[in-house]
Amino acid sequence: MDTTPVSASGLAKYYRIDGNKLQKQYKHHLSGFEDWDQLLHAEDWILFGQNLGSHVCIDEVALSQGELYTVITNGSAGCQQGSLIAMVKDTKSEEVIRILQKIPLKARKQVKEVTVDLAANMNKIGRTAFPQARLIMDRFHVQQLPSEALQQMRIKHRWEAIDKETEQIKLAKEQHKKYQPEVFENGDTPKQLLARSRYLLFKPKSKWTEKQLLRATILFEKYPDLEKGYELSMMLRGVYQNNTNIQMAKEHLERWYKKIDKYHFDAFVTAANSIKAHQEEILNYFFNRRTNALAENFNGKIKAFRATFRGIRDLPFFLYRVSLIFS
Repeated sequence: MDTTPVSASGLAKYYRIDGNKLQKQYKHHLSGFEDWDQLLHAEDWILFGQNLGSHVCIDEVALSQGELYTVITNGSAGCQQGSLIAMVKDTKSEEVIRILQKIPLKARKQVKEVTVDLAANMNKIGRTAFPQARLIMDRFHVQQLPSEALQQMRIKHRWEAIDKETEQIKLAKEQHKKYQPEVFENGDTPKQLLARSRYLLFKPKSKWTEKQLLRATILFEKYPDLEKGYELSMMLRGVYQNNTNIQMAKEHLERWYKKIDKYHFDAFVTAANSIKAHQEEILNYFFNRRTNALAENFNGKIKAFRATFRGIRDLPFFLYRVSLIFS
């Protein structure tokens, strides 16, 4: 089923009719909005317990004026009708749990797996609302930790390069000379090299272009700590790509921890400590290789829906239309 939203104004323009009048007629007389059984509390929460399944995803999305909603979806339903379980205008675990507990405990005990990101509130929601479920930390959020640690190292070097260039320009002016920056064989200055290397550090070597390969070669020769950081980042990615069971993944993680202890980069130490704290939930991925991709996809559709209507002027009505598509 095509779930691409069409705005009333767009429809009115196509048929050359009064858009404002069509919007009002649809909202008050055609849509069924005023008879919606969740209208009274829609701005704060909506709940569709009948959509509960064995796999649940928990995430958050920003709606009107940056207000965050916690979104609970059925991980087995895809982004189709029946995928939305609840949306709660809050990120506090207590409030989200209170709403989810309106679903009978017997039904919530049927949930076998819950995927979440690394946030503590998501963890608490999953454990409390679905007491029989296995909690899984989303692999993409876990992989993001060493990637961000590596980017932090790159940015530190870039600021140092900017400071050095500024001092050299100042010195050249004092000596009445023309400043000539260092230029590498690919045409980059040190500042440009560090800025333009951002995206290649997210990718495995096998996916580098020829220009990226040359840039990476220069980068790693000039900044060997970034090469080691890149190795650590790709090594964690390998935990997911190269292991088929929990025991193998655990052994791979232990080797990763040891290598971090050897290099002792502060940003990676912080990332490793966070992963150690959630290791059980991270390794639960290897039971059925569940991720939070559906929740991310669902949130993307909500944002696209919001963009189609150029923002949200009537939040309850917006959520009603979301429920028509996804509940």
